[in-house]
Amino acid sequence: MLFDDQGKIENIVATQRNDAHRLIEECMLAANVCASDFLKSRKHPALYRVHEGPTPEKLEALRTFLKQFGLDLSGGDTPHAKDYAKLLAGIKGRPEIQLLQTVLLRSLKQAQYSPDNVGHFGLAYEAYTHFTSPIRRYPDLVVHRAINAVLSGKSYSPGNWEELGAHCSMTERRADEATRDVESWLKCYYMQDRIGEEFPGSISAVTGFGIFVALDDVYVEGLVHISERGEDYYHFDAARHQLLGERTARRYRLADRVRVKLVRVDLDSSKIDFRLAEEVAPAKKKRA
Repeated sequence: MLFDDQGKIENIVATQRNDAHRLIEECMLAANVCASDFLKSRKHPALYRVHEGPTPEKLEALRTFLKQFGLDLSGGDTPHAKDYAKLLAGIKGRPEIQLLQTVLLRSLKQAQYSPDNVGHFGLAYEAYTHFTSPIRRYPDLVVHRAINAVLSGKSYSPGNWEELGAHCSMTERRADEATRDVESWLKCYYMQDRIGEEFPGSISAVTGFGIFVALDDVYVEGLVHISERGEDYYHFDAARHQLLGERTARRYRLADRVRVKLVRVDLDSSKIDFRLAEEVAPAKKKRA
C-alpha cells in the first residue's frame, strides 16, 4: 500500500520479487535446515516448523476434482512434495492453471510449530526450524537458546514443549488475522469513494452463500452474495469449488474471470460487496 503525505492510501500495487529476494530466501532456508539438523543430530528437544501432507479426506476430494481435467496425483495414499511438483510441471500452459494451482495449495494443511518432527511437506525437508527470520519470531529465540545450551554442554527446557508449540502456532495465526483485519479496513477506506465503478477480477473463493472476487489492479477482495443472482437457484459443489445454476446451468467456479460493480463498503465490519456485471474473457493474471 502506497500512502500520500496526508497518510491516505494513494495506490495498492503488487509486490515484486527479484533475484536479491530469492538469494536471501535461499540463505535463510539453508540456515533453518542447518539449525534443525544440528538439534536433531544431538537429540535435543526443539520447536520444529512442521507441515504435514493432505488428510485422507482432502486427498480424496483433490483427486475427485482433478479427474474432471483428466489429471491424477501420483503417490498413492501418501503423496510427497515431488508428486505435487510433477503434477504442477505437467499443467503449465493449461488455461485452468490458476484454478488447479489454487486447489492443490488448499489441499495441504497449515504449517505449525511442534517438538514432534514430522518434516516439512511443502519444502520437502525432513527437518526444518525457524532459526533466522526478519520478523524475529519467538520460536527463533527458542531455537537459539536450545543451540546455545547444546554448545555449552547443557540442556534447555522452556517448560512443556507441546504446549509451547501450540501457543506459538496460535499466536502466529492471531497475528496473521490482526494483519488481515487492518489491511481489510484500509482497503475498505480506500474503496469507499469508488462505489458504482466496475472492475475485472477473478473468483478467489466459492461458498454456499456466494463468491468472493479478487480485483486485478487494486488487489481488493469482496463478496458477491448469492441473493444478487436471484433469477436462479444455485447449488454449491464444494468438491468442484463451484456454484451451479439449477435453471440456467450458469457456473461460477474458483479462478473464473468476472467483472463486478462495487455496490457497498462497510467500514465497521471491513466488508466490501460487489454485484456481477458482464463476465470478461479468460486472461492470465499476474500474481501479487
